Amino acid sequence: MHFDRKNYSDKILKELYEALLRPRMIEEKMLILLRQGKISKWFSGIGQEAISIGSTKALENDEYILPMHRNLGVFTTRDVPYSRLFAQFQGKLSGFTNGRDRSFHFGTNDHHIVGMISHLGPQLAVADGIALANQLTNQKKATLVFTGDGGASEGDFHEALNVAAVWDLPVIFVVENNGYGLSTPSNEQFRFKSFVDKGPGYGIDAIKVDGNNVLEVYDTLKQLAENVRRNPHPVIVEAMTFRMRGHEEASGTKYVPKELMEKWAKKDPLENYEKYLLKEKVITEADIKKYRKAIQKDIDEGLEKAYAEEMPQATTDKELADMYAPFVQEVKSPSTETKSTKRYVDAISDGLRQSLEKYPELVVMGQDIAEYGGVFKITEGFVDKFGKGRIRNTPLCESAIIGIGLGMSIKKQKSVVEMQFADFVTCGFNQIVNNLAKSHYRWGQNADVVVRMPTGAGVAAGPFHSQSNEAWFFHTPGLKVVYPSNPADAKGLLCAAIEDPNPVIYFEHKFLYRSLSDDIHDDYYTIEIGKANLVEEGTDLSIITYGMGVHWAKEVMQTLPELSADILDLRSLLPWDKEAVEATVKKTNRVLILHEDCMTGGIGGEISAWISEHCFRHLDAPVLREASLDTAVPFSPALEQNFLPKGRLKQKIKDLVEF
Repeated sequence: MHFDRKNYSDKILKELYEALLRPRMIEEKMLILLRQGKISKWFSGIGQEAISIGSTKALENDEYILPMHRNLGVFTTRDVPYSRLFAQFQGKLSGFTNGRDRSFHFGTNDHHIVGMISHLGPQLAVADGIALANQLTNQKKATLVFTGDGGASEGDFHEALNVAAVWDLPVIFVVENNGYGLSTPSNEQFRFKSFVDKGPGYGIDAIKVDGNNVLEVYDTLKQLAENVRRNPHPVIVEAMTFRMRGHEEASGTKYVPKELMEKWAKKDPLENYEKYLLKEKVITEADIKKYRKAIQKDIDEGLEKAYAEEMPQATTDKELADMYAPFVQEVKSPSTETKSTKRYVDAISDGLRQSLEKYPELVVMGQDIAEYGGVFKITEGFVDKFGKGRIRNTPLCESAIIGIGLGMSIKKQKSVVEMQFADFVTCGFNQIVNNLAKSHYRWGQNADVVVRMPTGAGVAAGPFHSQSNEAWFFHTPGLKVVYPSNPADAKGLLCAAIEDPNPVIYFEHKFLYRSLSDDIHDDYYTIEIGKANLVEEGTDLSIITYGMGVHWAKEVMQTLPELSADILDLRSLLPWDKEAVEATVKKTNRVLILHEDCMTGGIGGEISAWISEHCFRHLDAPVLREASLDTAVPFSPALEQNFLPKGRLKQKIKDLVEF
């Protein structure tokens, strides 16, 4: 192995050596602890340390790095306290996740590190978001994110690189090519010869380095980082290396040919660099002993402190509370009584515009939302007022854009992401339920992201533009879900969602956009998230609903003059207003839950179960539900109307009252 020190001082060469030695010695200890049952799992980076060390040393300490399984060297080089690191591996409270996650599935803003989740790819877009935030605030910073050759097969890899290229984001994408994705060799992962070949397709610079040569990695990354700071653009770095142990220890390496293991053993990054430094008389054998003694002392002290800590005791209240970033909403009243007539669509646009004025750190992202104004014209004229930096057209890559929102949150910026149709959120589902929703619970990082979801049927748009999918997110702790039924609530709840530092999924019904108008306040205001609204009062039954269901209930009740009903508009679905539900049940003693979503697995089932459990003695009849059919949403108007619950609602009301 050839080392070229160029003009680097002995001091730098020694620092690189010590930095290489630290993760190797920690790993050797961790493998012993694993066999002793003192840690549950270990993903070894032995043989790959030069990539982590060279990359981290090349960046400034306040530049973010997003590592993966085998990047222990990132944490040690960034001076993460060993006691906390070891406590993390043991699932103890002084680790970085309060015992809620393991290994490197955590971040620490103090050290400018954002760890991975098990799905591998999503962190690439998070790096884009950090870089975008730096770019928008004129900070000349590079961001570096790791992926493996196997993980690079995921769609998140393509989306993150594509957006970074289109937006000229200063991100360094380091692909650790160790030849295997767990046991699957590269020739069964991809057909191209090198990740460098990927660069031209994205319009990105791409370079290959010897990932076992710490000097080459350091020098290359240092130059690239300086370049992207001066001239923001993304770059791919393919670091060729090899994993000398199993994907994780239990999997072993039996699938690797013996001759391949022997070949790469001769390229050990630590041994070869150590020999080079001895030969060049940069260090001596005595220096090596001194380094090892000092590092061993740090390891022993860190382990002693971690061992001394008790395992965490579960506290249910704390576990539930920590799903969300602390936030006590202060409801904002309009400053004047000035009102004007606004359609539902105008109210949403008004709330978004006023939020952009209120929060200069807010960025709106989505397909066709800039000059075109979005397919529903919510953001029409916004570019002229706020500029293309804040009103951003995106490529068709929902996962990347949602991940970018989390990255911006790390840099304390707000974002609103528009799904062109709520149906399309499936392409970004992983980012929402596994990254946004769990981020605060896992490592205390809030996700200050609102995802706008044009939803619902009734406009003959067929199976892929008409779904009601709120129940998917209702099931996910860490999210908030709101669904306004009228212009006043649409504006107030959107403003409230943007104020909230937690991830909010905001549903807006397409049928209501231009069919419903009301006189609403012109000034900025908010409505309490989690508070239902009693739209109409009655005595014979309670109809608990939201969205279009509110209008169907009001319309059908007008055809039943002999009956009166409480119509409770939930407005917020997560959290939902249990007090209001309980009050209306106690009042009328008969309950019908109505929603546009399909019956099976819909939100009505959960509310019905809660009423049965907590309000059973107040019921004079079973809790009934009416919902759409358990089919996809059909295209033809006659089929669609049969699918929707409105036509069955009148009879269901009669059945309930007559029970």
